[in-house]
Amino acid sequence: MKNDRTPYFRPRKRFSLHNTPPAMKIFAVVALSLLAVVYTVGNLTSTDGQLFSSLFGNYNDELGVSEATETIEIEEGEPEPVNQILTKKVKRGESLYVILTSHGLSPADIAVISKELKGKFSVRSLRPGQQYQIEKTPDGRFLSFSLQESRARKLHMQKDEDSGSFQVWQEVLDYDVQLATLSGTINSTLALELQKNSRYSLITELQNLFAWKINFNRDIQPGTAYRVLFEEKWIGDEYITTGKILAAEINLEGQNYTAYRFTDSRGTTAYYDENGNSLSGFFLSQPCNYTRISSGYGYRIHPILRRRQFHSGVDYAAPTGTPVYAVADGKVVFRGRKGAAGKMVTVAHANGYHTKYLHLSRYATKAPYGSRVKQGDVIGYVGSTGRSTGPHLHFTIVRHGKLKNPLKELKAAGTRKRVSKAEMQNFMAQISVFRSQLDETGVMVADVTKYSEKNTTALN
Repeated sequence: MKNDRTPYFRPRKRFSLHNTPPAMKIFAVVALSLLAVVYTVGNLTSTDGQLFSSLFGNYNDELGVSEATETIEIEEGEPEPVNQILTKKVKRGESLYVILTSHGLSPADIAVISKELKGKFSVRSLRPGQQYQIEKTPDGRFLSFSLQESRARKLHMQKDEDSGSFQVWQEVLDYDVQLATLSGTINSTLALELQKNSRYSLITELQNLFAWKINFNRDIQPGTAYRVLFEEKWIGDEYITTGKILAAEINLEGQNYTAYRFTDSRGTTAYYDENGNSLSGFFLSQPCNYTRISSGYGYRIHPILRRRQFHSGVDYAAPTGTPVYAVADGKVVFRGRKGAAGKMVTVAHANGYHTKYLHLSRYATKAPYGSRVKQGDVIGYVGSTGRSTGPHLHFTIVRHGKLKNPLKELKAAGTRKRVSKAEMQNFMAQISVFRSQLDETGVMVADVTKYSEKNTTALN
């Protein structure tokens, strides 16, 4: 009988990565990585499950919205507690250091403020009898300081409650208004051209005026000709800032785009082209001067989780302190903090529209709760309050309680008006005056008028 030496159990071959196809290796690494992520997140959220839910469940944005079809709450009121306002006068021998430390600021805070004051205010100019105001939270924490330097100037210091940083600026209360013109041919961009002439503050208004006709990032090319007639604010021989634009002309490849300011017999002021067509639609084209759109409206696929998420507005990335404008006439119906939205302003408009402005660093003095604002009025300043990773404006449009795509709504020009036939003769006469002034160069001082703002304050 033949001896059979075949073993009952054959030994298995050893598993070796060296013999595994590359595709299998990649699949194994990805699978193990995903298991590790899920295991880690599960452990981190074992107590309340909130993080796990936000990553793998429904996502709510700053307004608590997770679906485009939701009915949006329109808040009304000013929920923040009333702050303390203390009005005092500088005493003999008192210094700015003594005043600020007596109201809760530390020496380190004052060292930071001193740097911000350089070139804006000399502590030696503090005089007995000057009036100042201190604003504090209801529990006594320092918020802001305003000093009446003179009849023409007011100095403001404001502390950001979230970051602890300080902003220092001067407010001009009484000044002379002079007419000035700028004209030339653009070498690179209009913004740089204005900056070269120390008149960069004109750029936002020019962008708003021509928003429906010119894309300033795409259309303005080297060789573009421009002319602008505008007001300037002066105190004596010192230039302060620019004022209203009265007329502007931009020539793009032989086509002339114009804007002329005109006030009719009823006192309504608007901008029109040379044919009397209004340049402004129901909305401005943008609520602030921004560097880029960092996040759009609507559903999006998360780049890592690959899940659909909803965003109720448009995020405009811009530096902290950038002015935020009301995109249409309306009434401020909410001004305060709202959770992840941070400092927020809501404006009610005609035709069932509401606009919301989130993550503000501070509110505008002249747009308190309950006030009526005009299109283009400053209502706040870009910040990063609330749930935010950096300075930007989250802008939302609601109509009849339902969300709208802000970019689409802003592009809809709305009903445009024309100068009436009864006013056309006066309008054409005004254009003739503006054009003759645009033909002149430099600063014209023939039309100097005194301007004084009553009851202005930077404290709310």
